[in-house]
Amino acid sequence: MKILLVHCHPVAESYVTAIAKRLAQHLRSEGHDVDHLDLYGEGFDPVMSADERRAYNDLTAGEHPLPDHARRLGDAEAILFVYPTWWYGLPAMLKGWLDRVWAPGTAFEISPDNGPIRPLLTQITHCAVVTTCGAPRWWSWMVGHPGRKTLLRGIRALFHKRCRTLFLAHYLMDISTPESRAAFLEKVERRVTAFIPKPPRAAPAE
Repeated sequence: MKILLVHCHPVAESYVTAIAKRLAQHLRSEGHDVDHLDLYGEGFDPVMSADERRAYNDLTAGEHPLPDHARRLGDAEAILFVYPTWWYGLPAMLKGWLDRVWAPGTAFEISPDNGPIRPLLTQITHCAVVTTCGAPRWWSWMVGHPGRKTLLRGIRALFHKRCRTLFLAHYLMDISTPESRAAFLEKVERRVTAFIPKPPRAAPAE
């Protein structure tokens, strides 16, 4: 399966970065085609310009301001987001990537008669989120998990109508221990491996 792994953290030695690297390595060992998109590592600019916003609603696939990112998104059959939850939501870098890359003509089409948008990423059948949260689980649920809802409800609407979802979070990250981090890392590897179907084995040569 072609997997777009979107990794967002500014610190190269962070726990989130370690999760992303381990998942990319493990999924490749399982036979998947993993495109590891490190937003900070690749120097992505999350700021949308005024001219870009003026042209946004009328964009076509051939006019996308970030064609490489649009292509990588269009190639994905599964998407995996790995990021820290900051102030209950997505880091600004990741939100900016959604704003600029998930554009008309690439992720959806705007209806001319004010009807529902038409999803264009229906080849994506699996969407997973792996995140860390400073808050405890109960408070994250009280606040409403804005980041989770953005990705697994709002963004998911652009995927295959039967797209499966997975959400994994290490809560209380600010007082985490080596043991809690190791246990969560093992859990992530196990759950994501079970979540994304293994590629079929090639038939042996006769």
